[in-house]
Amino acid sequence: MKRVLFLLFSVPMALPALASGRPQRPVHTYSIVAIDKQTGDMGVAVQSHWFSVGSIVTWAEAGVGAVATQSFVEPSYGPLGLELMKAGKTAGEALAALLKADRNEDVRQVAMVDAGGRVATHTGKNCIAEAGNFIGDGYSCQANMMLKATVWPAMAKAFEVANGELVDRLLAALEAAQKEGGDIRGKQSAAVVVVKAKGSGFWWKDRIYDLRVEDSPDPVTELKRLVKLNKAYNHMNRGDELITENKVDEAVIEYSGAMEMFPDNAEMVFWPAVTLASTGRIEESLPLFKKVFAIDPNWATLLSRLPAVGQFPKDEALIQKILGLAPKK
Repeated sequence: MKRVLFLLFSVPMALPALASGRPQRPVHTYSIVAIDKQTGDMGVAVQSHWFSVGSIVTWAEAGVGAVATQSFVEPSYGPLGLELMKAGKTAGEALAALLKADRNEDVRQVAMVDAGGRVATHTGKNCIAEAGNFIGDGYSCQANMMLKATVWPAMAKAFEVANGELVDRLLAALEAAQKEGGDIRGKQSAAVVVVKAKGSGFWWKDRIYDLRVEDSPDPVTELKRLVKLNKAYNHMNRGDELITENKVDEAVIEYSGAMEMFPDNAEMVFWPAVTLASTGRIEESLPLFKKVFAIDPNWATLLSRLPAVGQFPKDEALIQKILGLAPKK
């Protein structure tokens, strides 16, 4: 309780008005905050005609909530909103407290979702048209300076009908916004953050996706590419974890998932090959090593260095058998 009271009394100091009476960072954009009702994961995604939009609009913390703060943006709505929700406030209570302390709330657009699935949003009366928001079950879509007022309803519809992980549904909403005309100025950057339902106390372990496209002629398409790559590396990371638990068969399944997604990515083929060979499944590893060495012979050099640091068996016959698959220089 003391912490909550301290935060509430300190909020006015955290949101000072500028001398001009108006903030000067016009991050006009469209975004979505949401919770996955099945997993409890929470996320926020955004696209804008503004450089590095993700660095100031997207905020999320596992077990707490997600925030999007935009229009004439006041970034502190993000960390302060999360602190208030972490202290026990609902999304609505947190947003109300911050708006009350903000002399420029009429140009803010903010949305929050908390770990309980409660959503709150605000579109100030002086946000540049077309501007508005749509609150659904566990999510909110909001936009300002759009070409058409149909943008945020289209985002909501796309999110509701999309399949896949939460990240896929968030990106579907961004794509729908762009199909409706999106930002009247065009497009430049995009970002997505998805966090786990429960926090571990280590924020870097709790972020499932944390991706930004800072400057691109087609940022959402590039963001989708990065998300697919991130999914593959999630398989790789899980495989590594399983290896440390001596669950080789399960690890190979995870590694295989990554290889299927990116069959020409040498990194995603090399380490599964190393795992197979290191655990006695040599014949299974050989085609993989051959494929990697054909992509880049330097991987053969890397393999020869692994035994010295305990990352591969010190079995000279095995090493030579594998290195024999490398193209001759």
